[in-house]
Amino acid sequence: MPVTAYDLTGRTAFVTGAASGIGRASALLLAEAGATVHCADLDPEGLHETATLIKDGGGTAHTHLLDVTDRCGVRRAVTSCARLDILAAIAGIMHSSPVLQTRDEDLDRVMAVNFKGVLYACQEAARLMIARGVRGSIVTMTSGAVDTGGPGLLCYGAAKAAVVQLTKTLATEVGRHGIRVNAVAPGWIRTPMTDRRDGEAQARTEAVMARMSPLGRVGDPEDIAHAVLHLASDASSFTTGQIIRPNGGVAMPW
Repeated sequence: MPVTAYDLTGRTAFVTGAASGIGRASALLLAEAGATVHCADLDPEGLHETATLIKDGGGTAHTHLLDVTDRCGVRRAVTSCARLDILAAIAGIMHSSPVLQTRDEDLDRVMAVNFKGVLYACQEAARLMIARGVRGSIVTMTSGAVDTGGPGLLCYGAAKAAVVQLTKTLATEVGRHGIRVNAVAPGWIRTPMTDRRDGEAQARTEAVMARMSPLGRVGDPEDIAHAVLHLASDASSFTTGQIIRPNGGVAMPW
């Protein structure tokens, strides 16, 4: 596959969670590949910073202050795009609580953001692509948590597992329209979501996670952004319904 398969010139991408971390890195890389990027997030300052970085790099960016749990808001934002070729549904939150201490409100909030927010974006993007005859690419963000058990990760892992099922099911339903749907399941990535707010605690955590990886390191947002770019581009034109795992080898499922 030639390098030009990664050229997104003339295409439009909609990225949720674009204000920081993996979302920002993905928005920047998609823009660098030539896409016009619609950046969506709840954080207005981070959103502005991401758009500014894209524009300073010579790219084109639009911003949407968006709560992904608001179905109507997601519909307005997505359908405002004059064209839509790529959706990267990355917005998410972290929550940790033991199973026996998990409250209804904990589960409801995490499912609302990490699953329903992805569902809403996928629904609106797929409808728009079908209506306009676009053979697009939808990329969802799940997690390495779906491959392992971990204390405190019931809500987070359950929501991310639901995203896996959404990805596979939607891929079977929209493939006839030429739309591909794939997920990225990152390992431990150095982002604001994994920031322990304590230098020593952060260093200890990263050291533990690095030892679990055959590569001997933790990941950076850019590691995941390259997986997003691959799935968004023609380089993955025969890939759909798949879970890509850039996790440093921490988990190696069949």
